Amino acid sequence: MNIQWYPGHMTKTRRMIEADLKHVDIVVELIDARIPISSRNPDIDQIAAGKPRLIVLNRTDQADPQGNRAWNTYFQRQGYAVLETDAKSGTGIQRFSNAIQTVLKEQMERWREKGQVGRPVRAMVVGVPNVGKSTFINKVAKRKSAKASDRPGVTRGKQWVSVDASLDLLDTPGILWPKFEDKTTGLHLAFTGAVKDDIVDVETLAFHLMELLGQRYPQALEARYQIKAQPGAPGWELLEQGAQGRGFLISGGEYDLERMAHVLLDEYRAGKLGRFTLELPEDIRENP
Repeated sequence: MNIQWYPGHMTKTRRMIEADLKHVDIVVELIDARIPISSRNPDIDQIAAGKPRLIVLNRTDQADPQGNRAWNTYFQRQGYAVLETDAKSGTGIQRFSNAIQTVLKEQMERWREKGQVGRPVRAMVVGVPNVGKSTFINKVAKRKSAKASDRPGVTRGKQWVSVDASLDLLDTPGILWPKFEDKTTGLHLAFTGAVKDDIVDVETLAFHLMELLGQRYPQALEARYQIKAQPGAPGWELLEQGAQGRGFLISGGEYDLERMAHVLLDEYRAGKLGRFTLELPEDIRENP
């Protein structure tokens, strides 16, 4: 399955981000802790070159705690400052301001030397669609300032949000890249809802998710769906077992795989299956 989704507004978004970089002091990149490789736009490093960076591992509450630790260590070794958050509940948000000040410590000292006391830090928040940017900003600002939705492509224009006298945030639309070179990237983004479901065959998507969970978290499938995932079991077989366990039948006695596919994806995205990290640092074929 080859997933491609690059609406026209993505090109406009990239140009807008590039133009606004000169107005900000730091780039804050939100990444989905469940899929840190696939939810990183490889263009951001080039676009934001020369700007101080903070990586925010978001949705850590839905990711495997061991995976969170592995990725935190990985990004720090790459030279990034890292903050773990769950924007929905607000976990980790209280450390954001201190994290910004730590990254910009030398810059802020230069401002003081120039007499620019009280100058607010301007931070640009970037990331792929549906990674939680608007929810994150609303939690930081402690009010509903940015549009938030569980559907990709909601934030279409930039939005400046004043947190307090010391910090302004620039919310930007989610930006994908023109082509997914690796089909795994497209699949993982589709698992989490970062690309719209209506461009993906739901059953095929569920086959791949079942297969991946069967490889990495077979105990979760057994606990939730009474599926005993044998090593190397194909996704369609696991999906069929799930439909059988739930009693999802259609006329003729066949199993309703489409219904089971929707249940699997909905429950995975809602965190009902458990905390999973679908990608680990050792999955990176080459350093980004």
